[in-house]
Amino acid sequence: MDGPGTSFDVIVLGGGSAGEQAAGLLADAGRRVALVERHLVGGECPYLACMPSKALLRAAHLRHDLLVEAVRVGAVAGPGPVVGEGGAEVGRGAFARAVRWRDRVSAHRDDSDAARQLEKRGVTVLRGNGRIAGEGAVDVDGRQLGFGDVIVATGSEPTVPPIPGLDGPAVWTSEDALVSEELPGRLLVVGGGAVGCELAQVYARFGTGVTLVEPDDRPMAPEEDVVGSRLAEVLAMDGVELRLGAEVRGVTPAPGPGPGLTVELSAGAPVTVDRVLVATGRSPRTAGIGLEALGVDVDDALRVDERGRIEGVEHAWAAGDVTGVAPFTHTANYQARIVVDNLLGRDRRADYRAVPRCVFTDPPVASVGRNSRQAEEDGIDVATAVAEVGETARAAADGRAGGVLVLTADRREQVLVGASAIGPGADEWIGQ
Repeated sequence: MDGPGTSFDVIVLGGGSAGEQAAGLLADAGRRVALVERHLVGGECPYLACMPSKALLRAAHLRHDLLVEAVRVGAVAGPGPVVGEGGAEVGRGAFARAVRWRDRVSAHRDDSDAARQLEKRGVTVLRGNGRIAGEGAVDVDGRQLGFGDVIVATGSEPTVPPIPGLDGPAVWTSEDALVSEELPGRLLVVGGGAVGCELAQVYARFGTGVTLVEPDDRPMAPEEDVVGSRLAEVLAMDGVELRLGAEVRGVTPAPGPGPGLTVELSAGAPVTVDRVLVATGRSPRTAGIGLEALGVDVDDALRVDERGRIEGVEHAWAAGDVTGVAPFTHTANYQARIVVDNLLGRDRRADYRAVPRCVFTDPPVASVGRNSRQAEEDGIDVATAVAEVGETARAAADGRAGGVLVLTADRREQVLVGASAIGPGADEWIGQ
């Protein structure tokens, strides 16, 4: 056990994807490293986000294939029950089994193995709240530690808009939904981004009556227009009611006996549901970690240079969602490797021109680089090409829903700057 006043070459604040990666690699290189984490070593991805959501999506997709696709292409002799018919009562038993699979995949939110693996590599894992107390000093729940360098990898947290009623007990964030065993009869999803679309499809395919509210005129608004529009069609076919161009104005208890919520919208009639799921994005977690002791004025994400160093501060680095740059697990791991290489004396700089991103709906959405709007805003002379995936021979033989691929190029430089797609297997072939 390290005593008071112990010093480390590097202290990592936050044990999510970026922090876990950085701490392990530095320890492998012989550095004396401490990782401070107050919740789960490994972060949200394995326990509260990526892994549990993908497990539920897998179950929902298989359910749809068995009850819908198998009948349509003749894999079974006759029609079975229709997905969504009978509501949540019909899907509740299957959902309970899917939840057990979800919890198995996410290790029942037990991070002890992840912590042990880091300790075997030589990392000192400290459970608690870490706060920078000044240059070269970190306080962990009253215990003073010294450092040569500090890496801030505190991640992000769900954002709940300041709308009346969204702080109520029947309102979920995605993290709440992904630890719950409940299959609501009626669910309203606030936000048509990746998380909102994925979970809307999961619940709809298990029989929940789902309404998705999105202020834009299509889900996945940051992607190409045609891709978002095709995803809207897919969700509608699954029975999701899309309330596009609308915002939530307030949430109140539904009138009459029994539980329920009435959700007032900026356009259209109110919606009565059992649960509201807020999926309006995440905010960098920068409060309460002592950044002001380093002279860092933070109002949102931590600004870092291309080497991963916090701008204007020596010996302080950041990686992962806390930087606000392409907040994906693979980006966090990439940024961690950039920081580690620079700490080990290798001059390495980040390049974010080709960060891939996927939405694991069925069919999936997958993109990389800039879309055409972003490219035009960046002053690029844009050329685009659109291909209908559904017109290929493979799509016709498989009998699956078609899709679309949009390629964006720099006409002057004759190079591809982005691609966006929706279609079967798009999450696998987008890399090409």
